[in-house]
Amino acid sequence: MIRRREFITLLGGATVWPLAASAQQGERVRRVGVLTAIGESDPEAQLRMGAFREGLQKLGWAEGRNLHIDYRWGEGSIERTGTYAAELVALNLDVIFAAPAAAAVALHRKTRTIPVVFAQVPDPVGLGLVESFSRPGGNITGFALFEYAIGLKWLELLKQIAPNVSRVGILYDPEQPTSPGYITTIEAAAPSLRVDVLPHPVRDAEGIVRAVETLVAEPNGGLILPPGALVVAHRDLIISLAARYRLPSVFPFRYQVAGGGLASYGVDTLDLYQRAAGYVHRVLKGEAPATLPVQFADKFELVINLKTAKALGLDVPVSLLARTDEVIE
Repeated sequence: MIRRREFITLLGGATVWPLAASAQQGERVRRVGVLTAIGESDPEAQLRMGAFREGLQKLGWAEGRNLHIDYRWGEGSIERTGTYAAELVALNLDVIFAAPAAAAVALHRKTRTIPVVFAQVPDPVGLGLVESFSRPGGNITGFALFEYAIGLKWLELLKQIAPNVSRVGILYDPEQPTSPGYITTIEAAAPSLRVDVLPHPVRDAEGIVRAVETLVAEPNGGLILPPGALVVAHRDLIISLAARYRLPSVFPFRYQVAGGGLASYGVDTLDLYQRAAGYVHRVLKGEAPATLPVQFADKFELVINLKTAKALGLDVPVSLLARTDEVIE
């Protein structure tokens, strides 16, 4: 089990020393770039980077000795993430780590030569990042998040917890490259579950508020929040709006439920970041991304916040609780 507090300590306690002074004599300092679409001050971002750094340290890479990391934080903006992708490419780094999908896509648009390792990308073939899972074929490979079919699981979970929901709003960033895949999957499953799906494109906090107010203008609403940097950046706002308007909501990741969301079904992101460090290590040792197969997440977790369910007046079925990996009370 990955301990999140250890990652915070690891990241917060590290010190980066001048490269020339700290490298051991005769040892080459390798330069790694990190591009993430979320913000540096975000606690979840710190946890993820801590997991990545711990993975590198276990493989013998230490900042200030044989490694230097250049970070760029997109702060929830697709445009800013693209700008930072260009900055990292200009540094001519040994390898760049990119997460989530928006960061990987931004780098793919800027370079076809610098090695790139990604994490949290749901459809790397469909997004054009790799030729195939087994033989990526270019300069990029990594660890896929999950397939778009998980959207059906989110919708089923919402209906299991809140059977009266008949109108499901999907808040998504229209610039997020993975948004159409999730929406299409959820819309295809909606008739069988007798719900109307209402996608709401949002670009900022004001847009999120307007979308939620539109949804609650009629009864029996619920929310699904697909992955995306903008939703991550504004998750506290979304959770507070869901509480205010008594909207059952399903998220893709555990930390969103720990923060007050109702339920989530998704992968252990910290595990993906640690595994991605292994691919960065292999690239630094001379292997080519073209020959490193894309790997999928294999640790999924269902999390339910019973305190939030009670506040919404919902009784979570015992059969569902029996299958839940973590219950937050």
